[in-house]
Amino acid sequence: AAPLAFTMLQRTRVSKGSSIFWGNASLDGRLSHLLEGLNVTQVLPLEPPDVWARRQQDVTSYLIHFGQLVKLFNKERPMNYTQSLSCHLGCQLFPNGTAHSFYEVTLNGTAFLSFHVPNATWERRWPGGDAVAAFAQRELMKYPKTTRDLQHFLNTTCVGILRAQSAATGKQSSRSHAPLVLGLILGTFALLGMAVGIFLCTGGSC
Repeated sequence: AAPLAFTMLQRTRVSKGSSIFWGNASLDGRLSHLLEGLNVTQVLPLEPPDVWARRQQDVTSYLIHFGQLVKLFNKERPMNYTQSLSCHLGCQLFPNGTAHSFYEVTLNGTAFLSFHVPNATWERRWPGGDAVAAFAQRELMKYPKTTRDLQHFLNTTCVGILRAQSAATGKQSSRSHAPLVLGLILGTFALLGMAVGIFLCTGGSC
């Protein structure tokens, strides 16, 4: 039997000081959330409208702030090229009770970084040990609280949601994973804050 899975794919493209975002989240193969530009919508009715409206505003505010930062940095160091960052993350629960969590990052279509969940460490995937990947890994590892929080998200919270889903606990289960979805979205955007440094690093010296 196929494992239960919660996955999220989030992409960002930065070109000439402008940022474009898109992505989605799915639970057990069902599309649950969709991100297009500055708008994130819940496809599955996981939260009441008033609660969801507040979460939407949080995400939109962050995206606007991120875009403003990119424009500011672009004025100081113009980037006349396009950079694409993709984050794929989530967890799987297998029929025998074992679980697997993952977080993978690609830059311009090439494996860039991955998060080793058991040890809460970022690992370089960029071919040849490029200075850009080393720079990003070093910067991300400066914040142990962030790595611990991400580890807990992927290894405990995400898997716990799937266990609850597997147990078919009804409305309580379906509601409980909505904060996780938004938490993962915001967690991904926290990494995208690091992407600003990556873009600058590739445009100059690390």
